[in-house]
Amino acid sequence: MTITLLALLLFIGSIAAGLLGAVTGLGGGVILVPLLTIIFKADIHYAIGTSLISVIATSSGAAASYVKEGFSNIRIGMFLEVATCCGAITGAFVAMFTQPYIIAILFGIVLLFTVVSNLIRRQNKALPSASSKLAHVLRMDSSYPALAGELHYHVVNVVGGFCMMLIAGVVSGLLGIGSGALKVIAMDNIMNIPFKVSTTTSNFMIGVTAAASAGLYLKRGYIDPGLSFPVVLGVLAGAFGGSKILARSKTKKLRLIFSVVVTLLGLEMIYNGITHQI
Repeated sequence: MTITLLALLLFIGSIAAGLLGAVTGLGGGVILVPLLTIIFKADIHYAIGTSLISVIATSSGAAASYVKEGFSNIRIGMFLEVATCCGAITGAFVAMFTQPYIIAILFGIVLLFTVVSNLIRRQNKALPSASSKLAHVLRMDSSYPALAGELHYHVVNVVGGFCMMLIAGVVSGLLGIGSGALKVIAMDNIMNIPFKVSTTTSNFMIGVTAAASAGLYLKRGYIDPGLSFPVVLGVLAGAFGGSKILARSKTKKLRLIFSVVVTLLGLEMIYNGITHQI
């Protein structure tokens, strides 16, 4: 296979990863790492490093739009990034000394967990009527635009959300994914932040979290420009197309497609890890 053909196939595959990641809000890393390791037979450490670079690129583009529109809560994001960045650096350090087959098995387990959390995610829930003391001190309460006007919300369980974000950071640095499912648990389920705010703030945080751990992969030589270049371009193109499809498609169908694909990838990663094929 020539380099040109390989780059083209990587670009096409990355478009699919970015497309599926965008329509589910969980990022392309959950598709990209299995794609690179299973289909293209790349070393899993190189796949993770490439995935982190693509996460930085896609998050940076989308985050600016969400901040401008007033959905992302910058105060919450910056505070929780302390936890995710510490966790990401820890996860990346652990990954350097972990056997590839163990990482593959853990990756498969996280993928299956992501599917479950995506299917049972609550869209409508009772929001707290008052903020906790810590949230009040940190001035985390805010509002976001809606058809009926600005909707105000309160934040609770800041410590619980911070601890979950630490775990999300470790998973992100260890596996090279955005850990969107864990971030949603932290903000949507634990801190009771509205769904639109939690997902957009999570997107704002993902790029910073990935950048924190990408430095360790770069230092170890696990970020290959020749591999990263077509992948980043493909994921960006796919994410842009996915955002357009999302506005016109039914969420239930998208989640069903996502669940089937990611379940198969998760089982394949676990199998390849157990049989030491990765």
